[in-house]
Amino acid sequence: MVDSDQTAGGPNMTDYEQTRRDFHLDVPEEFNWARDVIGQWAADPDHLAMLWVGPGGERRITFAEFDRRANQVAAALRDAGIKKGDRVALMLPRVPALWEAVLGIMKLGAVSMPGTVLLTAKDIEYRLQASDARAVITDPSGVPKVDQVVGNLPSLAVRIVVGEGAPPAGWHDYETLVSAAPADYSGEPTRSSDPAMVYFTSGTVGYPKMVLHTHASYPIGHIITGKYWLDLGPRDLHWNVADNGWAKAAWSSLFGPWNMGAALFVQDSRGKFSAQETLELLARYPITTLCGPPTVYRTLVLEDLKQYRFPHLRWCVGAGEPLNPEVIEVWREATGLTIRDGYGQTETVLIVGNFPPLPVKPGSMGKPSPGFDVAVIDQEGQEVPPGQEGDIAVRVRPNRPVGLFQEYWRNPDATAAAMRGDWYVTGDRAVMDADGYFWFVGRADDVIISAGYRIGPFEVESALVEHPAVAEAAVVASPDPIRGEIVKAYVILAPGYEGSDALVQELQNHVRTVTAPYKYPREIEFVRELPKTVSGKIRRVELRAREHQRKQGAH
Repeated sequence: MVDSDQTAGGPNMTDYEQTRRDFHLDVPEEFNWARDVIGQWAADPDHLAMLWVGPGGERRITFAEFDRRANQVAAALRDAGIKKGDRVALMLPRVPALWEAVLGIMKLGAVSMPGTVLLTAKDIEYRLQASDARAVITDPSGVPKVDQVVGNLPSLAVRIVVGEGAPPAGWHDYETLVSAAPADYSGEPTRSSDPAMVYFTSGTVGYPKMVLHTHASYPIGHIITGKYWLDLGPRDLHWNVADNGWAKAAWSSLFGPWNMGAALFVQDSRGKFSAQETLELLARYPITTLCGPPTVYRTLVLEDLKQYRFPHLRWCVGAGEPLNPEVIEVWREATGLTIRDGYGQTETVLIVGNFPPLPVKPGSMGKPSPGFDVAVIDQEGQEVPPGQEGDIAVRVRPNRPVGLFQEYWRNPDATAAAMRGDWYVTGDRAVMDADGYFWFVGRADDVIISAGYRIGPFEVESALVEHPAVAEAAVVASPDPIRGEIVKAYVILAPGYEGSDALVQELQNHVRTVTAPYKYPREIEFVRELPKTVSGKIRRVELRAREHQRKQGAH
């Protein structure tokens, strides 16, 4: 699995079409990524795995240290009664114990379930009940939330807290357990098809579903992400500016970089995101590659980028939802680097991306990843011609891609609903152009139909963000008695601007000139913040519901 000849500066792909033709992933029958990949990098005792910056300074942690600590975590959990196949919930901030725990759980053959520290007691109750979790590892902020619902969690047998001080009643101290455990326990044998990880979807529609990944689907599948999209090698220092509680962390803070032997830059920040601090860290540390959600880049370009120099930075990518072309241009003018969009889901590794040899079409998600046959299809499962909107789908027959989830665990109806003929349907809509580039339209349930016109929210949001007064925007359908739906925009203003009727009209005229006139927002509301999932995606479903309630109340 380890490609030790790769070095920083790549590129790992020089010919896109040839890479796709020649691409193949080996999937051994028995495989454990924590043992078989991390163990190989750990053979060099000085190979850096993480540069951690947090309270009290910084730590440099090698793969050898993570490998040893993972053995101890696996042994500690085994001695506490956790067995192969048991589910272990994780709710930790950006502390090294999170990576130790994921690796240790994997070595034991148990199933990790990462989640954000922002989960509420109700969230925790749902997730641990749905999964019959046997153990939970959290920080002190999670203890009272777990304790609030522990009486409704009959399967929960082991509670572990990461932090200083004596543990509360009913809890074990993480460091005490781990440091006392043997470091020579290498875990249990696992097959590549065994369950390894469960992530919960963002839950934009209904209750979150459990997305089950095997020891192959994420660990091996993310070779695609780390090698070809992140373009990493063993000499890179990679920073993923994203919360640990969603699947993007598995992409860009775990499997992608560590498959390639790259070191992670981790900032343990607990407060509100600071664009200035982020730029200062990029300038101060030898960070070579950067991955961030669109919200981060949109915030960064509001700063005076001329004040900063990033001498080591060579590669930037964005994911979570498509990045506005105007933001890409501002970043390129300031840094000389083009932010390369990529697309995938909790259910997949990277399936579409702007890879090193490809010219970037700003606003496009790029082209299909090596190892994936991706298309835009209609309701009958037939591919539509270029320029026609349809559902983004991945071919699963006759050959199922390695980097695709196993199933929606304990939800066969949802699993079946995601399949259409020979395709897995992502639930997102797009258009493919004549050159094979994919252009995101929106979630299938985000598309606005106004007077017969289908309007994707992203295009309107992009047009709004081009205006200097707009820092961020979310566009949804609002009920209308004449048109069925109209375009409604929620706008966060950039510093120095105030909302007014005159500005509403100015923004409407601006959108009319940037995109098709029928797409302009007939209503604009200025807000201080937008509802978002823990992964930073705008919860348009919540804004749509707000609009329906408002319009119903007006009648």
